[in-house]
Formats: sequence, C-alpha cells, structure tokens
Amino acid sequence: MLRFWFKAAVVLWLVHECLGPAARLYTEEDPLVILSSSSLTPTVTNSSSAWLVQFYSSWCGHCIQYSSTWKTMAQDVKDWQQAIVVSVLDCAQEENFDACKDYGIKFYPTFKYFRAHSLSTDKGTTCRGGDRTIQFMRQLMVDILQNHTQVDRPDHCPSLEPVSSVELLPLLGQRSDHYTAIIVEEPESYVGREVILDLLQFSGVAVKRALSSDRHLLDTLKITTFPSVYLLHPNGTHTHLHVEKRLRFFFSSLLRMLPGVQRRPKSDSNSSNVGQKGALPHGQSSDPWRNFDRSKVYTADLESALHYLLRVELAAHASLEGDELRVFKDLVTLVAKLYPVGGSVVKLMETLSDWLLSLPLQQIPYQAILDLVDNKMRISGVFLGAEIRWVGCQGSRPGLRGYPCSLWTLFHVLTVRHDAMPTALENTGSLSDDHLFPKAPWPSPSLCASCHEEENGIHVWNQDSILSFLRHHYGASNLSPQYALTPPHLPAPPPDPNPGAVQTSQPQDENRGGGERKEPEKKAEEHPAPQIGHQAHRGKERGEVPGHGRGEGAAGSVWILGLGFNSVDMSLCVVLYVCSCLFLMLLFFFFKVRSRRWKLRHSRLHV
Repeated sequence: MLRFWFKAAVVLWLVHECLGPAARLYTEEDPLVILSSSSLTPTVTNSSSAWLVQFYSSWCGHCIQYSSTWKTMAQDVKDWQQAIVVSVLDCAQEENFDACKDYGIKFYPTFKYFRAHSLSTDKGTTCRGGDRTIQFMRQLMVDILQNHTQVDRPDHCPSLEPVSSVELLPLLGQRSDHYTAIIVEEPESYVGREVILDLLQFSGVAVKRALSSDRHLLDTLKITTFPSVYLLHPNGTHTHLHVEKRLRFFFSSLLRMLPGVQRRPKSDSNSSNVGQKGALPHGQSSDPWRNFDRSKVYTADLESALHYLLRVELAAHASLEGDELRVFKDLVTLVAKLYPVGGSVVKLMETLSDWLLSLPLQQIPYQAILDLVDNKMRISGVFLGAEIRWVGCQGSRPGLRGYPCSLWTLFHVLTVRHDAMPTALENTGSLSDDHLFPKAPWPSPSLCASCHEEENGIHVWNQDSILSFLRHHYGASNLSPQYALTPPHLPAPPPDPNPGAVQTSQPQDENRGGGERKEPEKKAEEHPAPQIGHQAHRGKERGEVPGHGRGEGAAGSVWILGLGFNSVDMSLCVVLYVCSCLFLMLLFFFFKVRSRRWKLRHSRLHV
C-alpha cells in the first residue's frame, strides 16, 4: 500500500509539472492586465481608474471554459481603460495563495471591482448574479462607473448621466473646435453610455446622451426613433446622422470616421480634453491631397503599385534566377490574365509575360526587364506610368499606407476577377499605422452595413454579405479611372520609301480580296491571350515602324525572343554564318597547300 501511494504521488507530480506551463489561461498578448500577489494591492489602491478583476484558478473547468469569453470582453472594451481596466489573477499559482486568501476568494471564478481612488484597506466589491455574458459584464462596468460620485469618479471618465434640453439646445448653431454627438435613447438603454466610453481615447468629438422622455428636445430636433444620433458640426451646422443599424458598433464606428477625429497618441493618453481638434489630412503630405470616395477602388492605386513593384522593388535585384524568377513569371502572368481594366497596362504585362516565357535562360538581368517596362522597343500601346499617384491609398504623410495598401488592393481586385473568370488561369503554368487611417475591421459599417450584426450584444460578421460586398467593391464595374495616367501619343510612322517592294512580296494576298484577309485577324482578336507573334502580325495596323512586324511585306516571318528579329533576319544571319565558315575553310586549305610546297622546295635544296 505504501508503494502504491508513492507511485501515485510521483505520477501526480509529473502530471502537474507537464501541464503547469500549458495550463496558463492568459498571456501578456491578451488585451488585459495580469496581476499577481505583489502587484494587486499597489495597483488598485488610489488608482485613477476603476478595476474589474477576475480571480480564477487555472485548473478550474468553469474558468477554462470562460477564458475565451473574458478575453473577448476585454478586447471589446479595450478603449475604456482610462476609465475602467479589465484584469485577472490566478489563484492556482503558489505565490498568489496569500492574496486570494486575504481578499476572501472561496469560489472560482470570482469577480471583484475596485472603485477609483480606493483605499489600501478596500478588499473590493464582489459581483454576484447575472449570466456573465459579454453584454452583461459590459453593462456591469457601466454601472460601476456610474456608481462613482463626482468626487471619486475616474480622472478621465466623462459624465455618463443624461443631459437635458436646457443644456443641449443652446449649443445649436454655436461654432466649436470639435464635433458634438447627441445620442437620444430610451432610459433603460446602454447604447449611449457605451458609445461615450468607446470614444474615450479619441479626440475631435464629444459624445453626450439624452433621454427619449425629454419631449422638448425631441420636438426641437424632430427625433422619432430611438436610439438616434444628432450631430453638431464645428462650423455651427447640425443634422441627423444616418445610421444603417441602430447598434452600438455602428454608432461608434461612424463617429470615429468623422473628418478630424483620431485616436490620441500615447503621449496624450492622459489628457481629458475631448474637445481637442484632430488634424485634417490636408497639408500634411508633400504630395497634393486628392479627394476620393471610400466606396471606390482607383486604378491609379493599382498602376502605382505595379510601377513601384517593377521599377523600385525589383531594382534591388541585379538579375532574377531560380525561385525569384519563377515567382516573378507567375506574378506577371497573373496580372496579365486577371487585371480588369485592360488597355496599355494589360498589353505591357502580356508582352512581358510572353517574353519571359519564351526565353530559355535560367537568369535574366533586371535591366532587360526594365527596358521592356519602359518600352524601349516602342511597341505601340504598351505603357505604364512612371509616377506614383496614391488616391484611395494616400496617407497623411509620406511613408504611411501607399504601397502596402495598393498591393492589398491589387490582390483583392485580382482575387475578385478570378472569381468572376475562374478559367482565366488555365494552362498558364506555375503566385506602420497611419493615425488618420487606423487599421480597423473592414469593411466598415458605412461601406457595408449588412456585413455587421450583433448577437447577444457582441459584434459578428455576416460572411454572405461580406462575399457579396467584396465581389462588388473590387469588381471591374467599381474601378474609377480618375487620376489615372493616360499613355502618350507615339509619332506617326515614316512613309515607306519603297512601297512597290512590299506589294510584290505577297502577290497571292493581293488577289484574295478583303474578306479572306480579315479572317486571321478576327481569330487573333478572339484569342484570350495574344502572343507576341500575333501582336507583331498587327504591328503595321497599329502604327509600328515598318520592318518590325508581320505586315503585308513579311508573310512568313515571326518574332524571335520578342527582340524585334524576324525570320528574314535570322535567315541572313545563317547565310552569313555559312559564308564565314566557307571562307575560313578556303583560307585553311590555301595555307596548308602553300606550307606543303614550301617544305618540298626546302628539302630539294638541302639535298
């Protein structure tokens, strides 16, 4: 029996050691504060904000199941931290035993809140009842903040009490340096107070709440539905703010996207001046600001992305070989097949793709690629502007957004194009934050209201609506040509000095008539991916220099390697090569005979 208990103790000790590190429910990467026995009391004592602490045990089954909910709730209210902070303490850790005992923790999980500016003797107030869902805990946090008096209220927490018409109506028509949003709601609603806390760390807007029982305010503002938001602009104008869905997430997102509203920098995180005016985008970049529609995708961004990729990023490589060359070929083929706008950019990518695929070389110098991108061969219709024009991807200053944004936009455009043309790639072979444009879940409610829903007070995504939105937003019909560069006009080709030679080179074509000559051209136009040979076949019609295409004077010629050599040129090269070989052979035999004769003459004289 003693041996059995000893084995059992060893097994339990091993299991504890193996599972101990893996059983940690919360890490520093989670949007909450992890407290310990040594930091609990100093942290919550005389704090400028309130604290909501979950005392849990890492081996508690309920705590393990609830951990994901607690993390989601902490993420949902992370902008409230200046008013109330979400935190945890693991009572299963040996160093925390005494703290959990001192604070009277007997069940797990136990939730306690500590008021702002509390004393060191305050052991917190236990939160009881409720289903502990995210919505319930969020509303509990609002109640905790409202239970503070004017004296002990958190330093940076605005008033959550409703404002009467006596205070609000005089603001109508008054100029200010910030927006004022008035959320009118039912008395039992929490939307207004939650939106106030959501905008706590944003400058440029002040949020106030009013109740639907204030009849004078409702009659003046003509508000009939609740909750509603009424916006006072800095210039003194005021109007109803249209919201697709009357939910907290939509109100907060809409107010955060107002011009000049921005998140306060960390250095200003302790400032309570919500009326600070945010910087507008104008004048913060060396490039001129281009007004744009957020619901549009601009071809200028797509072309700027290709320009930067081909002329800047690729220039870091003296040559391409191996995997780099293979990936580059795939990228060029992808853009050539799926770029939706067409025109000069598509023709450039098709020409570049055909040229890359036709070369048997294992290494290609970058300069050769650049010459083709810059159209040094003067192929008609090939053009890619050598100028950056960010429109939908422009940042508030250089170095923000721009190229990464345009690459993502190009990726989405190509993805949607492939969804619309699933067979386009068949048989093609082997693919820092801006404070004015903060990274946020996308699409925003203003772009796609049906993409956002709420379940039990928590924001969720409607995947079907997102798919429909992506197909429309990045579809070809939504691309705007505004700000895009237009290809330059090439000079007219010089007149042919010997037109008779052209006519005599193909006498049979002259006798066929126009009907038979149009047939191969029609087939070439219907081909989804024209080759370089086909482009050369139509070179004369497009205004190319005579002698560089398959016009009427070069019936059997084809372009070789995309470098402008046709079959006639190659035939001349072969003839010159054969003649050179014959000439060298004649020289060899001539000197051989001369040498033999000299040896015979020399030997006779010696005798």
